[in-house]
Amino acid sequence: MARLNFQSLRTTAPIVLGIVLFALGLYALFHLLKPVNPADVAAQIRATPVSALAAALGATAVGYVALIFYDWFGLRFIGKRLDRGIVALGGFLGYAFGNTIGVSIVSGGAVRYRIYSAVGLNAFEVAAISGYIAVALGTGLTIVGVAALAVHPGAVGAYLPYAPGTIQIVAAGITALSILTIGWMSATQRALSIRGHELRLPPPGDLAGQLFVTLIDIAAASFALWVLLPAGKPDYATFVAVYAAATMIGVLSHVPGGIGVFETVVISTLPASVPVGDAAAALLLFRLVYYLVPFALAFLLVALNEVRLASGLGSRLLARAPALQPAFGTLHGFSPGLVAAVAFGFGVWLLLITMLPSVRTEAIAERDLVGVLLLEGGTIASAVAGVALIIVSHGLARRVSSAWWFAIGALLAGAVASLLNDFGLENAAFLGTGVLLLLPFRKAFDRPGRLTAGVFDVRWFATVIGVGMAAAAFFFFVHKAVPYSNDLWSEFSRNSNTPRALRAALAATALLFFFGIYLLTRPIRKKLPEDASPDTISRAAGLCAQAEDPQAWLSQTGDKRFLFSETGRAFLMYAVRGSSWIALGDPVGDPTEFEALVWSFADQAARSNARPVFYEVSARHLALWVELGLTLHKVGEEAVVRLPEFSLAGGRFKTMRAAMNKRQRDGYECIMLRAPHDPALIAQLREISDAWLGGKTGREKGFSVGRFDPDYLALFDISVVRKDGRIVAFANILASSAGQHVAIDLMRYLPEEASGLMEYMFLSLIEQYKAQGAEEFSLGTAPLSGLSERSVAKSWNRFGRLIYRHGGAFYNFEGLRAFKQKFQPDWRPRYLALPPNVSPMRAMGDVALLIAGSARGLIAK
Repeated sequence: MARLNFQSLRTTAPIVLGIVLFALGLYALFHLLKPVNPADVAAQIRATPVSALAAALGATAVGYVALIFYDWFGLRFIGKRLDRGIVALGGFLGYAFGNTIGVSIVSGGAVRYRIYSAVGLNAFEVAAISGYIAVALGTGLTIVGVAALAVHPGAVGAYLPYAPGTIQIVAAGITALSILTIGWMSATQRALSIRGHELRLPPPGDLAGQLFVTLIDIAAASFALWVLLPAGKPDYATFVAVYAAATMIGVLSHVPGGIGVFETVVISTLPASVPVGDAAAALLLFRLVYYLVPFALAFLLVALNEVRLASGLGSRLLARAPALQPAFGTLHGFSPGLVAAVAFGFGVWLLLITMLPSVRTEAIAERDLVGVLLLEGGTIASAVAGVALIIVSHGLARRVSSAWWFAIGALLAGAVASLLNDFGLENAAFLGTGVLLLLPFRKAFDRPGRLTAGVFDVRWFATVIGVGMAAAAFFFFVHKAVPYSNDLWSEFSRNSNTPRALRAALAATALLFFFGIYLLTRPIRKKLPEDASPDTISRAAGLCAQAEDPQAWLSQTGDKRFLFSETGRAFLMYAVRGSSWIALGDPVGDPTEFEALVWSFADQAARSNARPVFYEVSARHLALWVELGLTLHKVGEEAVVRLPEFSLAGGRFKTMRAAMNKRQRDGYECIMLRAPHDPALIAQLREISDAWLGGKTGREKGFSVGRFDPDYLALFDISVVRKDGRIVAFANILASSAGQHVAIDLMRYLPEEASGLMEYMFLSLIEQYKAQGAEEFSLGTAPLSGLSERSVAKSWNRFGRLIYRHGGAFYNFEGLRAFKQKFQPDWRPRYLALPPNVSPMRAMGDVALLIAGSARGLIAK
């Protein structure tokens, strides 16, 4: 229990810390803006020269071009080369989405993975690029900020308890030491070891190029803000230090976009000659220009891609750039998460505009009761529509079709409410544009389901709490000049701006409150799925022959349930143990239906108050588990022999070749018996199986391996080893992809024939299937193999290694891997994919009990 509590604390602590820091940032910002009149901020924004806006837009363009070069240098660092268009697309979309929303489902890393994996990079290579970018950005920003303090110590000197000369000397020393250390590590290619992790720097030429790009990036971003600041601002060189420090503090706060934190640092470090209201106007414009404009362009690019997919428009133009076609094909994948983020943003916007005072109330006559009621109703309707969009964004992220229709309706309702509320033509047009932008994404929402289905996790609640705090701070800022009185709640007139905003806020808060109560108290029906019928098992068998993984045939063991996609062209096999729904292996069938199938499985498990567990998934579809927000824990490695390259010739197989020849001289032969099988043969094999089980710890296993069952064995070819005409060993063969991928499942032999017999059978089968033109021969998975031995590894890795080394009383883990290593296979990782708040040891306990059948089955003979 203590371990589980610690894991829950480790998961929620960063979220709670982020909320606290966000609240502190809002509090500090509110006090800084206390003397500011909101009308003055709006007037300053309207008075911003067009030339300043154009300069800020130009600097933003330069900054984002520089950011793209981070990806280019990251690719060089890992030794990969991609088409320039691919790098530009992946870099721009990654920064445009990641900088603005930072949500995992459409963050920079997820965007890069989709685009770069489409042109050949694997998940680990994309992770290396993302890590390179994070280190380069963080290090560059820190060094530039410290170096700027060495030149202009007065930038933040008033906020440090040291004299400017001391700050200058210390900053110069840190800068020089950092540059010398980095330069030395780059020139010598020495690796820096930090808690077991090695950090290696690019060669000097690339490091110099990266430094140049970093300087351009920081210079452009800081200039975009500096040019928007009013008269009295510090000189540009000094402001770079302010910007670098504010950005770094915002990043360290873990608040998305550093909202509130960044603004507080900038305003507090500006000279007194800069009016706070004018600085606030410049910061707001900077957010719009540097974050929302690139985001809007990126969103428009994805929307146009959806139009292309739906109508075929633009396909001819894209055909002229064939290198970009795979990348554009991936953009559809993160459309649901992107639309969810946009709908959430529109919801926040509607909440905030209800806080603003009406400015055209003179259009309503003094005693026009209907006009007053329309204005009142429009304000409340705007707030309700905003809350509805925030709620429905969760369904959009899960691709629920009804959520899309509801979002369209809420946006239209918000537009109508804006017309009623002060004849807000501009806002109504803005919301109408949002409807038009969402229309191309209709086909991305193809899943049936209720809007409130699924799990609203801690992060969702934390985000909503953050929005609530921001809306409250905005309300108090806008209406701070109005003293509170109980009469405000009952005041209805054309000029009652604050009472109207109060009532709208109450409606929005009540809706969110009661929705939260509903989520927390709704009854959970723990409904177990029905057992698979013979027809269902037969349907699954029809998809197994063409599956990429022979493990798909384990669907026929009779101890699993099935979840099929809507078209029936893909399925998941799973079983239920305790509070876990445990799916075995990757989905089977049409890969285009895997994502919706996995989402559906997770949703159904959640509705049954269970946790989804994906056991022994491969590295083929890592994006599935990333999109689902699951964490991956390595549980072993599959030994796969590449048949075209395999040969017994040479010194490394000399001993095995001699042993095989000796077996043949001693009268052993390995032959293949085609299905179906004679009952007399099955009876002989049962005797061998019973004798084999009699010498093993535990009983017949299931779920992840086949079991001795005549109906199950009747589906497969069986390889038998005979000695002098007597069967002494057998194994059933799983084959898929028209026989190109082959695996051994059930392996049994007479105990007295154990020495070298399985080695002989494996070599015989490898030679036989190689002659038939098969591509791969799987020797099965070595459980707990390949887990990290480093002291900083996750607790699951350390625990798994302990079992691997000392669990011989229950299972010969090390011996199994050593035996398979004799065949020089490729070792391919297999993972356990879990929700972040689920302990892998708890999940593996359920898996172990499921395989063993019971706790007694783990240890009993």
